[in-house]
Amino acid sequence: MEWETVIGLEIHAQLATKSKIFSCASTAVGAQPNSQASAIDLGLPGVLPVLNERVVEMAVLFGLAIRAKVAPSSVFARKNYFYPDLPKGYQISQYAEPIVSAGKLEIRLADGTIRIIDVTRAHLEEDAGKSTHEGFAHSTGIDLNRAGTPLLEIVSEPQMHSAEEAVAYMRTMHRLVRYLGICDGNMQEGSFRCDANVSVRKSGSTQLGTRTEIKNLNSFKFIERAIEHEVERQIEIIENGAKVVQETRLYDPDLDETRTMRSKEDAHDYRYFPDPDLLPIRISEEYLASMARLLPELPDRKRQRFVAHYRLSEQDADLLCEETAWADYFEQTVEISKADPRFSARWITGELFAALNRANLSIENSPLSSTSLGKLIARIDDETISGKIAKQVFDRMWETGESPDEIINLQGLRQVTDDSVIERLVIQVLENNPQQIEQYKSGKDKVFGFFVGQVMKLSEGKANPSQVNQLLKAQLDKAP
Repeated sequence: MEWETVIGLEIHAQLATKSKIFSCASTAVGAQPNSQASAIDLGLPGVLPVLNERVVEMAVLFGLAIRAKVAPSSVFARKNYFYPDLPKGYQISQYAEPIVSAGKLEIRLADGTIRIIDVTRAHLEEDAGKSTHEGFAHSTGIDLNRAGTPLLEIVSEPQMHSAEEAVAYMRTMHRLVRYLGICDGNMQEGSFRCDANVSVRKSGSTQLGTRTEIKNLNSFKFIERAIEHEVERQIEIIENGAKVVQETRLYDPDLDETRTMRSKEDAHDYRYFPDPDLLPIRISEEYLASMARLLPELPDRKRQRFVAHYRLSEQDADLLCEETAWADYFEQTVEISKADPRFSARWITGELFAALNRANLSIENSPLSSTSLGKLIARIDDETISGKIAKQVFDRMWETGESPDEIINLQGLRQVTDDSVIERLVIQVLENNPQQIEQYKSGKDKVFGFFVGQVMKLSEGKANPSQVNQLLKAQLDKAP
């Protein structure tokens, strides 16, 4: 191709603390505007910030998870700019000495290609407030509830070359921070969002083109569409003989286009200097070792284990390992059912996920526990009920919370496995359908399925399907 796209992402992950990074004000979402902004968040004279220890723990966990360098000493700085929702006139962030640097993240594309993306840095900072224009005809409303909320800004190297790669990187990072428990990943509420730095250059060139930054993307679909649009826009500008301007742009999903927000600042425009009110963060080797022991099994390792140990398909392992709650539910179901793990995977990704989607519920709020589903699968595995009857039992369990055994016994759903009983049903069906027997004998093998269906109908779905097939074939072979 004549043009090569170059993309770097700056991801802002809101850390899952109960209080803010430098104050004890709550970080809960949904409060009345300006009801969760302390004197520190408001930047009132004479107040001093105090670092929340939990944000350091979370940043260190993240650094360890991406095999990064965790700095033994890191420093907070003041990033100076003036905006209505930044009451102090500066943002406390990290610049020259971030807490995490030089990490790596492995991403997998749709075709199975594996890529390693370098993570330049991850630094701690406070969020700004929020400007709103809804309900204000000739003014702007300022809500400072979000001011001081702890963020981990994760900056990649410009190593991605398509919107697909950028989305894969962000999805992988989204899953990682949720596995670590450091961010809830709620993109609608802005807990996980990114800025995309996009440029284009002639294929084969090693010199980066002029980049633009697309701000505040909080949807995987919007990230992909925004990058694709921006790439087309930049190529068109260059091919028409003009130059791309370094600037910050916003993506409008309704018009599917990016538009100018402001000219892009460089680091020197912010006049960074160390914050005199905050001491450096000191991290010892002993502290690092203690945090390493808190690392959970990470997504890629869990996925590999599911494939190797449970013999799941790559697709099922990917899906079940997307959320820790899904993976835990699966393993608990397998433990209860004692059946082939692949059977549990099919029920969870099929019947259970469909029911959860219809009810708009998370798996944590499922009316069907892993224990209940495991017992249901055990009853299929030991041939107490058929797979078809199991779906009826599942629906009843979902509605009432009754155990599978209660439903099976009360409704008389136990599978018929007596050969003599099934044989009588088979003979009855064959006697009632002499024409179909002739068709079968003449080579129309599909008629066999018709006979199976008739036997199952006659048994009200309770006959063991494998026995039906076996006995039906034996009777047809004997038929004149």
